[in-house]
Amino acid sequence: MTGQSSGDLSADRRYLWAEASRKDGDLAAAADLYRQAIEIAPDWPAAWFGLGETLAALGEPEPAKEAFGVCLGLAPGDPFGASLHLARLTGDTTDAMPAAYVTRLFDDYADRFESHLVDTLDYRGPAILLEALEQTAPAARFEAVCDLGCGTGLMARALAWRAGAIDGIDLSPNMVAHAERTGLYRRLLATDCLAGLATLSGAYDLIVAADVFVYLGDLAPVLAAARARTRDGGWMAFTVQALPEPTATDAGFALGPDLRYAHSTAYLVQAARDACWTTRLLAPAVTRRDAGRDVPGLVVVLSCDGA
Repeated sequence: MTGQSSGDLSADRRYLWAEASRKDGDLAAAADLYRQAIEIAPDWPAAWFGLGETLAALGEPEPAKEAFGVCLGLAPGDPFGASLHLARLTGDTTDAMPAAYVTRLFDDYADRFESHLVDTLDYRGPAILLEALEQTAPAARFEAVCDLGCGTGLMARALAWRAGAIDGIDLSPNMVAHAERTGLYRRLLATDCLAGLATLSGAYDLIVAADVFVYLGDLAPVLAAARARTRDGGWMAFTVQALPEPTATDAGFALGPDLRYAHSTAYLVQAARDACWTTRLLAPAVTRRDAGRDVPGLVVVLSCDGA
């Protein structure tokens, strides 16, 4: 994410030097340069956010929390995700990521999204979901599909041969623009999952969410909304990151150091049951790698009564 401009070239210059120093590993110099930028432009949230990240990396949690707090006060919509960093530093559990943060993250990411996922992270989310559906519903054709967090359309490409009409929902307008170019979607909405499910008309045979729920902690609202939009005999399939059971929180989900949510198997089963879904498959799955290591995950397939 870029900090854009403070409106003062001198502050902007110091901010860019700070970013370069942090990238080079010189955290002390970066912190000093962020502070210099703040002295010139004290109301610039990007500089406060950069200072918070750097102080946290330096092992200075209290001043880091202060910097993130100032950033959040200056940008209450939280496009930088300062509240997530505060949660990590305080040990709090948040229910979801700020919509403005996710939108900005993926708007910035859209143009390199597919190449980075496939070539760098060895991403297999759509393939894993397709394999899980072939295992649980091998003969089904899904005439109406809703692709939550559709991104650039990777899930639609994987499902196209088994699907009729596909609708897509994504918070990022830039992602939606890329998805539209595939020609695979009937309708596309640039909004969050809950608003999209409430806006789109008709009932679905399948709702999918490939690596979308890593940006949501509490899945109860979206599982209930998806159930309300799925016809009896229909399906839902999604992937999540796995929260190790010995470290599972009371909430059943937690925000990890990678700023993604992980969920426990017990939480997923109970949340599905509460939303009137039947769990047909819940199995370990690795959808991507990070820093050369597999990221432990889960693939889940749910059905409505009658499936």
